[in-house]
Amino acid sequence: MADLKKIWWLLAITLAVAFVILGFFGREVYRQAPPIPERVATPDGALLLTRDDILTGQQVWQSTGGQQLGSIWGHGAYQAPDWSADWLHREALALLQVWAERESDASFASLPADRQAALRDRLQRELRANTYDAKTGTVVISPDRREAIARTARHYDGLFGGEPSLAVLRDNYAMREVTIPDPARRAALTRFFFWTSWAAATERPGSTATYTNNWPH
Repeated sequence: MADLKKIWWLLAITLAVAFVILGFFGREVYRQAPPIPERVATPDGALLLTRDDILTGQQVWQSTGGQQLGSIWGHGAYQAPDWSADWLHREALALLQVWAERESDASFASLPADRQAALRDRLQRELRANTYDAKTGTVVISPDRREAIARTARHYDGLFGGEPSLAVLRDNYAMREVTIPDPARRAALTRFFFWTSWAAATERPGSTATYTNNWPH
């Protein structure tokens, strides 16, 4: 009988410790979750998107099958790409191209190796910088990055909207020819994708790790 009591006490203590650990990590996940900004704008106040745009875009993505069509932050199906990583890659390439065109009147690919390296270093600093102001709920982005985001968004608008030149890519991703017919819903989707990639690239305050712990890089 005494041994049975010891077993029950041991079980109770084990469960209590487990719940304490779960509670701690649950609180940390919530505390360290990426913020959904009220607005994303340039320094001069030009508005790019709002919190409502992001949340609407999330609903649009879920309506397409959500994690059955690609993934977000590594969670989901693998037939289509991880949209967070895919957006981040395409936006980074677009920003490099914006700088090359504006500053050298050339394509990024045609620049000398040392110039490419300098721009890549600048790219890393720009994408990882946390410009979120918790008091105003605003993320500030440069005009150049705004242009890169617009270029990236056009790719996804075409991909989900039936652009003929992207038919092979859609087939590779097992997507319908016109996945999202409504242009406004496609625009909202791109804003959600941007936010997920922003969280993947942006460092947490006081840390060198991003909100996704440096995933995917």
